[in-house]
Amino acid sequence: MLGITLKVWVHPISLGLERYLPIGIIGCGAIGSFIAKSVDSGIVPMMKIKVIYDRNIHKSEALASILKDKPKIARSFDEFLSEDINLVIEAASQEAVRAYSLPILRSGKDLMIMSVGALVDEKLLAEIREEAMRNGRRVYIPSGAILGIDGLRAACIGGIHKVILTSRKPPKAFEDDEYIKGIGLNLKDVTEPLLVFEGSARDACKLLPRSVNIASTISLAGIGVDRTLVRVYIDPTIDRNIHELYVEGEFGRFHVETMNLQSPSNPKTSLLAALSALAVLRSIIDPIKIG
Repeated sequence: MLGITLKVWVHPISLGLERYLPIGIIGCGAIGSFIAKSVDSGIVPMMKIKVIYDRNIHKSEALASILKDKPKIARSFDEFLSEDINLVIEAASQEAVRAYSLPILRSGKDLMIMSVGALVDEKLLAEIREEAMRNGRRVYIPSGAILGIDGLRAACIGGIHKVILTSRKPPKAFEDDEYIKGIGLNLKDVTEPLLVFEGSARDACKLLPRSVNIASTISLAGIGVDRTLVRVYIDPTIDRNIHELYVEGEFGRFHVETMNLQSPSNPKTSLLAALSALAVLRSIIDPIKIG
């Protein structure tokens, strides 16, 4: 989380009233739709989706049509921003984070960022932090498709020497990927695990923005985008996304492997990434915080 809180919305439990937190979603693709349907079904209590926005109006209309609580479909970002909501969930793109984060915070709304790769830009990150503090808002960054973020944050206080993220994904996760096209790789030619990227988290997030969002999250929780090493493999021998996090520091060391099932609607995304967003939403509502 970034920034501080001066909340104007009062928790329903503290009032003993049946109230809900009104939220809006930007981006009606795989993750945005998953979050919307989950909130709509009651998996996240005391929240209601009031408005959704996607530059592709057909995606917004398709999503709204399957929700019980019919949200308003905003035709523009300005229309979206004018709605009386307390929390905006960005589930669109890094470009959306760059374009919309500051106006959202200035309008007095909290923000959840799913396209966290945009935050490798230190200038943007600093501006978001300053705007959140200036307006008494919070910015939530879910842990994403990997475990160990809580331990990494704790270890960072005592001092960390090394952070290595190794991601392995099946070929279909890289279909239509601009980086893979750029290096001239035909996915059909990959018959064994192939290292396609090794470098800093900064470069990983820029070159593979749809595949290694978690590199940015790990960097924010740990030792930064330039000291965090990332390795990315295309692996035709697996049918799921596998992320390994290795950390060494004054505390000792730990190694975490997460074998993720892919999102049914988007093989580039792990289901755990969407579930981590729901966990954050629940934590906002719950007065007891864990981790």
